[in-house]
Amino acid sequence: MESHRSSFSSARTYLRALAQTPARLARRAGSVSTTFEEVSRVKARSGPDMRRTLRWYDLVGLGIGGMVGAGVFVTTGRASSQVAGPAVVISYAIAGLCALLSAFCYTEFAVDLPVAGGAFSYIRVTFGEFAAFLTGTNLVMDYVMSNAAVARSFTAYLGTAFGISTAKWRLTVHSIPVGFNQIDIVAVVVVLIITLVICYSTRESSVVNMVLTVLHILFISFIIVVGFWQGEWSNFIEPADPKHHKSGFFPYGASGVFNGAAMVYISYIGYDAVSTMAEEVRDPVKDIPIGVSGSVIIVTFLYCLMAASMSMLLPYDMIDADAPFSAAFRGNKNGLGWVSNVIGAGASFGILTSLLVAMLGQARYMCVIGRSSVVPAWFARVHPKTSTPVNASTFLGIFTAAIALFTDLNVLLNLISIGTLFVFYMVANAVIYRRYVVLGTTNPRPTLSFLCSLTLTSIIFTLVWHFVPHGKPKAFMLGACGVVALAILQIFHWMVPQARKPEFWGVPWMPWIPSLSIFLNVFLLGSLDGPSYVRFGLFSAIVVIVYVFYSVHASFDAEEDGFLGQKNGGIRMESRESEDLYLKV
Repeated sequence: MESHRSSFSSARTYLRALAQTPARLARRAGSVSTTFEEVSRVKARSGPDMRRTLRWYDLVGLGIGGMVGAGVFVTTGRASSQVAGPAVVISYAIAGLCALLSAFCYTEFAVDLPVAGGAFSYIRVTFGEFAAFLTGTNLVMDYVMSNAAVARSFTAYLGTAFGISTAKWRLTVHSIPVGFNQIDIVAVVVVLIITLVICYSTRESSVVNMVLTVLHILFISFIIVVGFWQGEWSNFIEPADPKHHKSGFFPYGASGVFNGAAMVYISYIGYDAVSTMAEEVRDPVKDIPIGVSGSVIIVTFLYCLMAASMSMLLPYDMIDADAPFSAAFRGNKNGLGWVSNVIGAGASFGILTSLLVAMLGQARYMCVIGRSSVVPAWFARVHPKTSTPVNASTFLGIFTAAIALFTDLNVLLNLISIGTLFVFYMVANAVIYRRYVVLGTTNPRPTLSFLCSLTLTSIIFTLVWHFVPHGKPKAFMLGACGVVALAILQIFHWMVPQARKPEFWGVPWMPWIPSLSIFLNVFLLGSLDGPSYVRFGLFSAIVVIVYVFYSVHASFDAEEDGFLGQKNGGIRMESRESEDLYLKV
């Protein structure tokens, strides 16, 4: 087949392509792929296959290793001291429930679509190319920001291990604005070393992670046991300075608990990294459900116990926001200062496993986005010797290191949470839409109307919760929103039949579980501050500009050259073809 001339071959060709932008947007923005295309023709653009070497215990280990370091050792101190108090334990439980519901949605997709693209691929086969690009780029940015935050936290804990102030590990440049003027060389070195490791081999990376994770769980158990043994129950309700800080388990009220849940939600981004390993799993039908959901449940349990032990050791107003656990033991009255040094070393150790897993995940996202041609196909290449996406791993490793060099944690955390919540919200919508709509055979309007109505009701509930003063009118409005949401959900359940049944694994109690996930994600999004939305909006605007001026033309060229399918093509054959593919695997 003769190759289509690239839209970027010359300035004149590009200007001609720009003139056709409206037509190309109409053709490509809503174009959907199929499971069969994703695991065959699109996957082939990477060249050599990634090796299927991982089992369910590898996935559980990767999930635990990816989540624990990033969550407890970065966000717990800030959430407890600034927004939730001792009720940060409840914040972790709420965030864990929300993550588990989202994990069910991810699992259904990952089993049916065992490729490395995670949420990007799931949205692409459901809502089309533009929605997938917006979702995927936000998630890649989440990973980069999260990894940069964790790398900087590594420096803080390493300083604690040696009894050296974090400020002495960093270089202050007074000419740069505050929040960006603390230069962290250690964080950069750590990120670059891990980049080299993940470029070498996925299987060996999993073995290293498994060993480190087992040792890390032993270390976590030590923290929990000592915290409950030496801590004081009174610290759950009594601050150190009652004149300036409120008493009680909920010093910041219910809103503080949900604000804390939104802040610590970054802790659960690790299970999403597990879903990106689907292309390297031996038995996706068996291993992925255990690996994804199992890791979320175990980690949620560990988070709650660790947050409780920290709260018992010190009143919430004395907790160090940057290194909460080591500082909690150092500030305890029972002579446990030596434990803080051990914790500093152990936390640094755990943070390394978190970085390893998250950087594996971000590279696989970028690899699959490259396969779809919305970013240069160079990112999609899999190295023939290592069977890893070396190009994507190297580029994102350098990008992460650059951000970790100068950006403060306060700037990073809320932006990470808002992007993660948005992506999980999109996946929950996608799993409902995919169950109830088969393009070309069913009418999508009832399902789209349901999803829009549920989202609108969730937004109204969230606005009332945050902005209406306490009293009977507020309780009435919240109750009315709840009744309306339940009515909408029940009517949809009664009147709209499912158009497709999962062949291997499906979310139970459809559509209740993904609907609850939609509500919780919207509610947690409403708990974030205004500047987070401004930054999210600016980044999304940049994504739209990139799509209009580059991505839509690149994917149009790929379609013309036969690398991508046309809009809605092959949907009716998807189920049979994907089953045949599983039999071959």
